[in-house]
Amino acid sequence: MNRSFPTTRLRRLRQSSFIREMVQEHRLHQSDLIWPLFVIEGEAIIEPIASMAGVNRYSIDKLILQAQEAVRLGISAIAIFPKIDAALKDSAGTLATDENNLVCRAVRAVKAACPELGVICDVALDPFTDHGHDGLLEGHKILNDETVAVLCRQALVQAKAGCDIIAPSDMMDGRIGAIRAALDAEGYEDVMILSYAAKYASAYYGPFRDAVGAGKKLGGDGKKTYQMNPANKDEALAEIALDISEGADMIMVKPGMPYLDVLQAAKAAFGVPSFAYQVSGEYAMLRNAIDAGLVSEEAIMESLLSFKRAGADGILTYFAPFIASQMVKE
Repeated sequence: MNRSFPTTRLRRLRQSSFIREMVQEHRLHQSDLIWPLFVIEGEAIIEPIASMAGVNRYSIDKLILQAQEAVRLGISAIAIFPKIDAALKDSAGTLATDENNLVCRAVRAVKAACPELGVICDVALDPFTDHGHDGLLEGHKILNDETVAVLCRQALVQAKAGCDIIAPSDMMDGRIGAIRAALDAEGYEDVMILSYAAKYASAYYGPFRDAVGAGKKLGGDGKKTYQMNPANKDEALAEIALDISEGADMIMVKPGMPYLDVLQAAKAAFGVPSFAYQVSGEYAMLRNAIDAGLVSEEAIMESLLSFKRAGADGILTYFAPFIASQMVKE
């Protein structure tokens, strides 16, 4: 035996499951998970999304069943995203501010069936506009301030419907402060704001845009004039600082795994509740690799633990019911 070998052997703490569990630094719990769900018009509809194996669109009656499953599994919240009929869209996203639109009806139904379940609503115009942009257009230019005024009205109808957390994902300048002021003025001071504070102009959103039927007509620079440059990190911290100063209760980095450095830096710099979104492209890559037998399902937990290591307090992931069901079995 080589007596000169160091006395510290880190492998001692890896030799059996009990000690690995005991000294594990980060843990994922069901309460960390937020389940994104897609809703469509109609009744008794479960519609598979071709680009996201295992993910469906649900009519409101079926969405309620998913919400009830989330409660059973201990998932903290769901995030509701609509697929709007193309005939109901226009250049101004008018339906977004209608208190009887698909999102608002879905929120009312879910909160009636599962009052204890958190409900998060996206605030952006892209599901409702015929051009697929998050804001109002003048030629090829997004009108920032005019869009913010519409987003305030959209947030108000969602709050009135019973949404717990308003999540602006549009990346317009100043929208957090404006939405906070609008909510407070109408008596919704307890409605929380989860800001998509660092949302990048990413190539990972494709399957989501299929799911909500948006983004096929963007053209040109797409959303690069308002979503962030993937090369920028300092700018993300500046965006996050602004949103916190304007009244955001929580912040989000999106996408997830390609931007773990941004998430970690934000958590270290600000210490506020920080969320990450494992977006549709991330989900599709993992799901397809698993289905092809290239990696095992353990890769799902590994990916989610990377968010926890980076400082995420909450994770939006389409894997939420799968992971939560594994935890329930344990």
